[in-house]
Amino acid sequence: MDSSRRKFLATVATTVTAPVLGKASAAQSTETDPDSPRWVMVVDLRKCIGCQACTVACSTENRVPDNQFRTLVNQYEVEKENKPRSAMLPRLCNHCENPPCIPVCPVQATYQRDDGIVVVDNTRCVGCAYCVQACPYDARFINHETHTADKCTFCVHRVEAGLLPACVETCVGGARIFGNIRDPHSEVSQLLSRFQTKGLKPELGTSPQVYYIGLDSRLQHKIEGTPGAWSTTDNFKQEALS
Repeated sequence: MDSSRRKFLATVATTVTAPVLGKASAAQSTETDPDSPRWVMVVDLRKCIGCQACTVACSTENRVPDNQFRTLVNQYEVEKENKPRSAMLPRLCNHCENPPCIPVCPVQATYQRDDGIVVVDNTRCVGCAYCVQACPYDARFINHETHTADKCTFCVHRVEAGLLPACVETCVGGARIFGNIRDPHSEVSQLLSRFQTKGLKPELGTSPQVYYIGLDSRLQHKIEGTPGAWSTTDNFKQEALS
């Protein structure tokens, strides 16, 4: 068992168990239990090699339809010292402190748990896609099979069982770190205190809870199209992933 998993399990053992995934309610969307953990992810881009092991693991674990993704790693070409180089950008739902996807849902199918994880109640979702349009990170989609909104849930079913999210568990380089930010001794808290981190599109005020170490500032605001799609903007060229 590696150190990241040991630290995560120790955190789970000392925190209150998160509420079981259930139907949305106004209370679930607006109230926060101060004793609940607050789950976040730190992505250390210095360690990401763009292998897509996280993408495959997520799709397998969550049975995501073909050609749809809850997470993946986009590869960009950026110029540094007049030379092109590759820059990796793993993307997923940011489980924002101020998620814009929640207030636009007409049936309260999208809500935020006490532990910060934003989830979708598929028994309530009507597939209107308002939340898909509201997400500034292109992290949501309408599932081709269920016809309801879908996205990363931090593998909430695994977290409640004391396991790491599938993408974290399988990350070859150990670039993804998951834990409780309210625990000052957790690995994520230690990393955030030691390193300067950035979130995507900070100007929007969503307070994303996916923190990047080593994020190229030129990529911080550049999220174009749906995950896995081609886009060319300014000096950024997203390479085709095969």
